[in-house]
This record gives sequence, C-alpha cells and structure tokens, in this order.
Amino acid sequence: MTARAVFFSQRRGACPGLSTPMPTGDGLLVRLQPTGIIPLPAFIALCTAARRDGNGIIEVTGRGSIQIRGLSAESAPRFADSVAALGIAAADGVSILANPLTGLDPTEILDAGALAVDIRRAATRTGLGARLAPKVSVVVDGSGMLSLNDVAADVRLHAERVEHAVLLHVSVAGVGADATQLGALAPANGVEAVIRLLEVIARRGPVTRARDSLAAEGITPFRSAVADLLIAGGLPANAHRSSEAIGIHRLRDGSLACGIGLPFGHAEAAALERLAACAAAAGAASIGTAGRTLLIVGLADRTVPAFVHDAESLGFIVEAADPRRRVIACAGAPICASGQIATRALAPAVADAVARWPNATLIHVSGCAKGCAHAGKAALTVVGTPAGCALITEGSVSDASFAMVRPEELPAVVVRHVRESCREDSHV
Repeated sequence: MTARAVFFSQRRGACPGLSTPMPTGDGLLVRLQPTGIIPLPAFIALCTAARRDGNGIIEVTGRGSIQIRGLSAESAPRFADSVAALGIAAADGVSILANPLTGLDPTEILDAGALAVDIRRAATRTGLGARLAPKVSVVVDGSGMLSLNDVAADVRLHAERVEHAVLLHVSVAGVGADATQLGALAPANGVEAVIRLLEVIARRGPVTRARDSLAAEGITPFRSAVADLLIAGGLPANAHRSSEAIGIHRLRDGSLACGIGLPFGHAEAAALERLAACAAAAGAASIGTAGRTLLIVGLADRTVPAFVHDAESLGFIVEAADPRRRVIACAGAPICASGQIATRALAPAVADAVARWPNATLIHVSGCAKGCAHAGKAALTVVGTPAGCALITEGSVSDASFAMVRPEELPAVVVRHVRESCREDSHV
C-alpha cells in the first residue's frame, strides 16, 4: 500500500485515512483502525514515524482507532509509506469494529474478529463503502471480557448464548442500551444480515446514517430487510452489560493483557515509545487498542506489577477509578479547526475538580457542537461556542443548555454542579 498521491478529504464527516489526511488546526490528521493486535516493534516504529513526520501527538479514540496529528502535505505521504511497510493490519472502507481481544479472550462465545473480516470483505465486494456515509459503522460483539455496548454503531451484532446455541442479536442506531432491536439470527446469517441493513441505509444517499433512516421511515424497512433471517422467540440481548478495559485480563493461553489508559485520549509519541519499551522488558509481545486505552498483550503474572508501576510513572492511567477517566475531551481549539474552546487545557482542571467527588459521573467537554469524542449522553456536557461554554445536564451536545459560562469559570462551575448532584444522589 502506498499513499504518494495524498489528497485532502473535504467531504463532511469524512474519515481521515492514511491516503486521505484531513486538514485540521494543527496540520493534517490521519487515522488507523487496527483490525487486530500490533506487534511491539511495529508500534514503536509507528510512534517514531509520528514524531518524525507529525507533531508527535498520538490519540486513541473512543472506538480504538489510532490518530496521528500534525502531518504536513510533504510528510503525510512519507508517513503513509512508512506505516504500510510495517504491515499493521488496519481496515479501509466501512468501519467494522470487533472486540479488541477477539481470538485471545477465553470468555468470548463467538469469534467476532473472524465475522468482522467476513463482513468487511462482503462490504468491499458489494461496493457499499462508496455508497454509505463515511462514518457508518458496524459493531460485532462476541460477548467477551471487553463489551462494545457503549460504542455507537449503525448496525450491531451482539452474541448471546441461548440454551445450547449462540445467537446474534441484531440492532440498528445507537449504543447497546438504546439501539433499536430487530431480533435474533443464526451466526451463519450474520454477514448477510449486515449487508442487507447497510443497503437500507445506503438507499437514502451517501450522507445518511441509520438514525436518519429510522427517523424518516421507522423500523419497518430494517425489519423487512432481515425478516426471513430472524429466529422467532429470540431473547433480547443483554444491552446493559458493560466492562472496563483498564486493568488486568487473563487470556486464552494463560498470559495477561494489561489495559493502560491515555489521559483524555492522547499522549506524546515519545512517552508511548517508552511505554512500549517497558512492555517489551516485561515480556509483552504486542499492543491492542480499546476506547482511549492500550492493551499490552503477553505479560506474565510476575512482570505485571513492575510494568504497571512504570506506566503510572510515565503519566498513564492504571486504575479504572482515576478521575481523568470521568472526563471525555476532544482535541478542541486551537488543535482542531472547529474548536471554540481549548478543551485539552480545560480537561485536567475539570478532572481535578471532580476528583474529590468519588460518586461523580461522566463529564463531556466538547470543543464544538459536533461532539466528535462522545456521541452519547453525559451527566454534564460542556459545548464550546463563540460565546463561551454551554452547559447541558443529563444530555448530549444536541440538547438544550441550561447555562453559559466563560472557559476560565468552568472548573469552579463543575465543582458546584457535581457537589449538588452528589448531594441530591445521597438523599435518594
């Protein structure tokens, strides 16, 4: 794969792949969606290339994609060629997301990775990528240790064991808890069902998402598309199951994977290189990605404590209760051209503000009204506007705000809001 003919993606909502870098506030941005774990040497080389050709900032998104920032028109082709030479397995076309430890997870009841590969091939064969909105996505959840229930998708397959059989529950639009359920089907029909449902979305044009089709036509076109594949009496999927990537996970071969969080989803490439070197010294062989998290794969029980200590010393998140995990922030201004507030400068202060309140829930700090970092609801959503920070309670970026504050006032306002929320919860 080569990317010498780099062009800038201008289509609204487009995804910035290696050959289609996206202009933003700090240069060009490219995104890599790994389809499996990455060998440590390849990951280190990726970080080195990001320092050489970009500004040295690497992000891991809520969907587990790797983003490299600060490339230029001159350096982007060189970076793409370097990454192609590393042989990192990454997806093009329609985004098909499977569990990050698929194939390694002893609790997985269906090989989500293999099914995702088959769906990806079918989507390519039918030319769906060119007919769908760039951000249309499919989630294949094999019900392993790391659930994908909190990841939004246009089409979702969720494996569940019913008596002695494994069924796939199929739904459209949204996260697991809120998605519109269509029914259950046999795993052998999973590829066909996804392709049919994507065709329903594609019929409405290349800017339509599943939620748009639902709003315009309701559930009938989706259900009709897969009616002959559905199994009567299938139980509803356990859409409320959740899991935590941060921490230790026992793998099928007896080794361990250790989830290490990136504060607010980003880190310096040099720090990631040092983390990977510590992982190699601890016996790890590869790295996977989950929501704003790196999964260090192949550790042994005796080497985990020292590795976790090293990761914490480098500033990474090693505990699920870390207050930085309760704040989701996009790149914001001036890094993102759309940003109205400096979210990355505000996010640490907001995290410090909620640290004293252990019962505080999710806070989303969005640089603009697009809400790229988090599509769902949060206990408090902060939206950057030309007038300042719009505050939304128990909603998303598209909901009405209850107040507007200046950016410098935000940490104090968050403290008051969280304190009042926690006080109300204690009286329930």
